[in-house]
Amino acid sequence: MSISPKAALLEEYALIARALSAPARLSILEQLAQAPRGVEGLAEKTGLTLANCSQHLQHLRRAGLVTSRRDGKAVIYRLTDATTLGLMDLLRMVAERNLAEVARILRGLSDGEDPPEPVSRAELAARLAEGSVTVLDVRPADEYAAGHIPGALNTTLATLEQFLPTLSPDARIVAYCRGPYCVYAHQAVAALRRQGFDARRMEGGLPEWRADGRPVFQGTDEPLSAGPAR
Repeated sequence: MSISPKAALLEEYALIARALSAPARLSILEQLAQAPRGVEGLAEKTGLTLANCSQHLQHLRRAGLVTSRRDGKAVIYRLTDATTLGLMDLLRMVAERNLAEVARILRGLSDGEDPPEPVSRAELAARLAEGSVTVLDVRPADEYAAGHIPGALNTTLATLEQFLPTLSPDARIVAYCRGPYCVYAHQAVAALRRQGFDARRMEGGLPEWRADGRPVFQGTDEPLSAGPAR
């Protein structure tokens, strides 16, 4: 028995929704938003077994959210395009607006208070041009080396306390991390504000900055090609 075109379309749309239904797959997408990776690298970053990571990747590929290419014997995965990143962020926004537990968790990251309003990427770009801001990338060092906002300093939550003496007490600080699901920037801002710093986080993360077409530098401070995530 054939189904109507509308029913067929809804089934395809539901395929994408089902692909997003596992936390592990959201974690994989978050990692691929930083840089293309092989299965081994993704498994290490997400804490999944190789077999489990491969299974989740197949779900994401069938839904068209990731693509792959061969590099010798390795298979390298990447986000299909910037619309995948937009879908991830839309999921975050709906959850933050409609799920009380999400709001509770975010307040907890900010010492039980409502977190300060984030700085837009356009505003951060303007402040960088003025030289009126200190930017902190609080992702792991390998992700920073793969690509970061020009001029950003790298520290992690584990090393933040030792990093504080290098910051001017009157510095205006903006922290950023991986994107829609990352909480490192929330935690870093809370820790900085406890120490009396004027700190806020950037709206979005490095993937959104790159998708805007803004410049991204590597660890050597050599500029990468700016443009939408592919």
